[in-house]
Amino acid sequence: MSTKFFQTNSYFIDEKVNFLKFENEYKVFDESGASTGAVLQKISFGQKLLRLLVNKAMLPFKLDFVNVDNVVEASLSRGWTFFMSKLTVTDGTGTSIATIKQKFKFFKPTFRIFDSTETQIAEITGDWKAWNFSIKDMNGNEIGAISKKWGGLAKEVFTSADKYNVSITVPLKNEDHKKAILSCAIAIDMILKETK
Repeated sequence: MSTKFFQTNSYFIDEKVNFLKFENEYKVFDESGASTGAVLQKISFGQKLLRLLVNKAMLPFKLDFVNVDNVVEASLSRGWTFFMSKLTVTDGTGTSIATIKQKFKFFKPTFRIFDSTETQIAEITGDWKAWNFSIKDMNGNEIGAISKKWGGLAKEVFTSADKYNVSITVPLKNEDHKKAILSCAIAIDMILKETK
């Protein structure tokens, strides 16, 4: 059955942090404000204990992208890290579809996205303080953006600083590429907030 999670080109991300469970949750909406699903983090009891002892920027994490029927359509995971993050994106069956590699650049976070054959499909760079990021294809053409600024209906509905928009302005024929780009947007939020 076809679902709506990855069918839109504009995603409004609303982060909800559960401080009691130490887990992040992101509610996801389309451009009309309708829910497309959520991105859920589950943390084991052992990981919760480790968060008290180890810098959380080093800890592994896993996020599941679930549609409105609570079916997992993609997952994003990172293992232990000590400097730059490397993440894996899998589809709903657990098959690896992309990797995301963080590149070191002073004051300009850069994340490169590769498909399952290790061919680069996109790069996201930007200013994390202003929360403006540009999504470019392998030829350097802008294909989207991540921003906390938007207008229209979204401006009235989404006003909190914990919300942002991921827009893909060029149609992507490969749905796995869209999954990887949206996963990277969530990864940026997780990684950059952990390092603050």
